[in-house]
Amino acid sequence: MKKLGKILVGVVWVGCLAMGGTPGGVLPAWASGEPPRVVTTVGPITNIVHNIGGDRIILRGIVPEGVNSHTFEPAPSDVRILSAADLVIMNGLHLEIPTEKLATKVMKKGTGILKLGDLTLTRKDWQFDFSFPEEEGHPNPHLWPNIAHAMNYAELVRDALTELSPRNKEYYAQNTLLYLKQLTDLDQAIFRCVDSIPEKHRKLVTYHDSFAYFALRYGMSVVGAIQPSDFSVPTAREVARIIDQLRMEGVPAIFGSEVFPSGVVDQIAREAGAKIVDTLSDDDLPGNPGDPHHSFVGMMKENMINMTRSLGGDPDCIQLLRTANIVEE
Repeated sequence: MKKLGKILVGVVWVGCLAMGGTPGGVLPAWASGEPPRVVTTVGPITNIVHNIGGDRIILRGIVPEGVNSHTFEPAPSDVRILSAADLVIMNGLHLEIPTEKLATKVMKKGTGILKLGDLTLTRKDWQFDFSFPEEEGHPNPHLWPNIAHAMNYAELVRDALTELSPRNKEYYAQNTLLYLKQLTDLDQAIFRCVDSIPEKHRKLVTYHDSFAYFALRYGMSVVGAIQPSDFSVPTAREVARIIDQLRMEGVPAIFGSEVFPSGVVDQIAREAGAKIVDTLSDDDLPGNPGDPHHSFVGMMKENMINMTRSLGGDPDCIQLLRTANIVEE
């Protein structure tokens, strides 16, 4: 667990003020009794913040679920949302560059940007791969499928919200305790799921490599990713190389996503003799808002059911996991 003093090192505050107010003695809305306004980016981070902040924050996530977060460009309406924020929470690690640039231009003084990934990993722990080659300098930013990292995100959010709104300290702390318990249950269930998969099949091939940190924690190997580093459709040469690699590795399934085009995945799976599973998600929460499984935990549960079943494991490994947001139970 990180201490608050360390957290504030990673929060970029606009102007010389942090939480103490704004120039001219004008208090921000949250200091006048209104809940603080918090803006987030991708769906899993928005959901993590929701579980910690509950009804003691006004939360807006600006990256629609299922949209490619790497290429997302904020809409003109997002200027108003960002300019009203008391805190902006994003993943960092170069994931939301357009959003970060816009936020730094339009945020009011006293507003901070909390980059969760930058505070969770040191540079030596960055992962690079086919979709994120080291020579381009942008690490794989998808930390949250590794539930240990997601738990650290929750603690960072708790401490930042507490600094922003001290009167709600106990509320945020209690929510965090409950949420960390739910994430611990998820973490243990994922280990069980992977253990049920035959060792020779603990291999991941995805369209977009979102599971590098997941694989490190749970004992799987990422054989490859289909999407090139520039997020384009792979060339014929790249497709042929991937097919040869999959045949050599004996990979039983390829995981696609509704977010990315699947035509090339179909071709690769067919020629490599692998099953295609197009339901793996790294940022698109299942169902609709208000559904019990519309949560980060629900997304990871569905991922593990589909992954485990496709790789020859036991999908019952995670069936009993509760997925409802703790602030809605």
